[in-house]
Amino acid sequence: MFQQRTQKSGRSVATWYRSGGLSAIFFALPLVLIFLYFSWGPILRGLVLSFQKNNLVLPAEWVGWSNFSYVLTDPQLPQAALNTLYFALLALIFGFPVPLFLAVFISELRKTGWLYNVLSYLPAVVPPVAAILLWTFFYDPSSAGVFNSILGWFGLGPFAWLNSQTLAMPAIVLEATWAGAGATSIIYLAALTGVRTELYEAAELDGAGIWSRVWHVTLPQIRGIILIMMLLQLIGTFQVFTEPFLFTGGGPNNATTTVLLLIYRYAFINGDFGAATALSVLLAGVLCVLSLVYHFATRRWSTP
Repeated sequence: MFQQRTQKSGRSVATWYRSGGLSAIFFALPLVLIFLYFSWGPILRGLVLSFQKNNLVLPAEWVGWSNFSYVLTDPQLPQAALNTLYFALLALIFGFPVPLFLAVFISELRKTGWLYNVLSYLPAVVPPVAAILLWTFFYDPSSAGVFNSILGWFGLGPFAWLNSQTLAMPAIVLEATWAGAGATSIIYLAALTGVRTELYEAAELDGAGIWSRVWHVTLPQIRGIILIMMLLQLIGTFQVFTEPFLFTGGGPNNATTTVLLLIYRYAFINGDFGAATALSVLLAGVLCVLSLVYHFATRRWSTP
């Protein structure tokens, strides 16, 4: 029996060799090595850098866990972490339902849906810097500002918007929602095409209205995509940088300083790339734990 298994294994190896298996490995190996170098190489380099004192000019000095101790005791870190959590919470409550609503709304429009599709995706085409500069003009704190002028018609304002510690973060979330809703709604629209039409027909025969169809047919059928997009949004919001950097620079009074903005300050203002990388590693670890917890918490609901 053992001899038969050995012969069978030998024949399979010989067949694999004759069918070009070794040649396939020979041609694939350079591509795999290049992929590992450019994908995992920077990650490993970053892990090493997090244990060094390095300003990319002088020779690196090995400092062990000092960088992690430094960033964890930085008095700005709790404020930055709370601001990041606040941004993520606001984006989840107010920003997450918007693209889903847009996708459902566009899918219900049979003839003019393409027009709303284009209009909803238009913000994703605008470069982020140009969009933020445009919204900065909208957020002009004077009574002549666009938003303050509109609110003035109803006897409200003017509001300081980006100059207010209370309103700065919600204002940033509003712009981020506008910028990202279009691209996300396209993904939901693609998911909606996979919903079986007979389910809608059966619901209409039972006298279900549009909201009843959405609640009992649409959402259960695409809940797997919804959960994935929610996880991606959580990961993305924890890494928010462009909006607070360009809108407020972290102000006023550090009210919009996020973790990534703090990493930027470590690296490009203080010149401490070791501390910046250490905080980046900590953030990556938090996101990995968050992703694992989210995966196991939502695993039962991910399939219809």
